[in-house]
Amino acid sequence: MTDERWIIAGLGNPGPEYAATRHNAGQMVVAVLAGRMAARFKAHRSRSDIAEGRLAGQPVTVARPKSYMNLSGGPVAALVAFYKVPPERLVVIHDELDIPFASIRLKLGGGDNGHNGLRSITASLGTRDYFRVRFGIGRPPGRMDPAAYVLRDFSAAERKDLPLEIDRCANAVEFLVSKGLTAAQNAFHIDPS
Repeated sequence: MTDERWIIAGLGNPGPEYAATRHNAGQMVVAVLAGRMAARFKAHRSRSDIAEGRLAGQPVTVARPKSYMNLSGGPVAALVAFYKVPPERLVVIHDELDIPFASIRLKLGGGDNGHNGLRSITASLGTRDYFRVRFGIGRPPGRMDPAAYVLRDFSAAERKDLPLEIDRCANAVEFLVSKGLTAAQNAFHIDPS
C-alpha cells in the first residue's frame, strides 16, 4: 500500500492575468510542492500540466488543470482515470471564502459550499469522497461580490504573509499524504492569532 500514487490537484484559472489572484491559491501551493520534488511541470493529455516525484516518501503527481476553475472536473477526472487512482487518493487544493486568510482546513468529502471548481470535480468523478485542502481567503469586504473578490489579487498585507502561508499549506498536504487526515487536521487546524 505504501507505493500507491497520490494525485494532488491545485485549482485556479489559466493565464498570467489570474496567476496572483485568490482563486489561484491552489495552483500556488502545487507550484511549491513541485519545487520540493525538484520536478518541472509538463503538459499531459488530461488537459493538466503535471509534475511527478515523491513527497514524504509517497509517489505523487501534482497537477494544474489548464481549464478555467468551473471546468476543473474534466481534467481532474481524466488524471484520476489515467493513473487508475481511487478518489480517496486525490487531494484537491482550493481557495475557501468561509475561513479566514492564513487558515487551512482539511477534510474528506462533503459538499462544494458554492465552490464551482469542487462542484465540477464532484460531478465529473461521480463522488464527493476525495480530500480537500482549503486555503482560507476570508470573506470579501463590504458588499463586494464574492465572484469579483476571488478574482482579485491578495491585499498588500496578505501578500506579505502569502509565501509563508502557501508553504504551510504545502506542509499540510505532505502531512496528509504521509500521516493521514486526522494527524494533519490536528497539526494544521490552528488559526493564526
